[in-house]
Amino acid sequence: MKQPLGVILAGGQATRMGGGDKGLLTLGGRTLLSHVVDRLSPQVAELALNANGDAARFDALDLTVLPDSIDGFVGPLAGVLAGMDWAAERGADTIVTAAADTPFFPGDLVPRLLLASEGMTHPLVLAATPDATRGTARHPTFGLWPVALRDDLRAALNGGLRKVVMWTQQHGGREALFPHEAAFFNVNTPDDLKIAEGML
Repeated sequence: MKQPLGVILAGGQATRMGGGDKGLLTLGGRTLLSHVVDRLSPQVAELALNANGDAARFDALDLTVLPDSIDGFVGPLAGVLAGMDWAAERGADTIVTAAADTPFFPGDLVPRLLLASEGMTHPLVLAATPDATRGTARHPTFGLWPVALRDDLRAALNGGLRKVVMWTQQHGGREALFPHEAAFFNVNTPDDLKIAEGML
């Protein structure tokens, strides 16, 4: 399999942060997005950013900015679809997504997702961590997605589907288990940002 393309998902509205771009918040003197770019770019063939609104605010990152192709802020699957469409134009088979507000995700995210996908016709894998009550907890913004299923995903979104796991289960999606839940700590509130400063 060819090396996937990477897509950072930053298309949400950050309501718990009072709106705006969580990815542009500062952590350790640099933006959250800069931390995410540094972790994901060595693992993928090319990198883009899924975000809505004026793309110029991300000029410093020097990334292709992909707006949602489905209107109305319908959730992370819209960003996945935008990434799939971009990857299709480049002749890529798969994309890997990461969230813009999760600065500590594993440096081996992509190889472990690829390993979990071995033997799948359409490689579709979500990152997961151990969970005491549910067995595993999925992290649906961190996944390996097959470009071949983009029209199926478009139809599902246009039909009202919003939940990532509902769609992945329809296509026999797998999990790649990562040992440390803290690696997927995401910044949703001002208090989370303080916790992330401590983790840094």
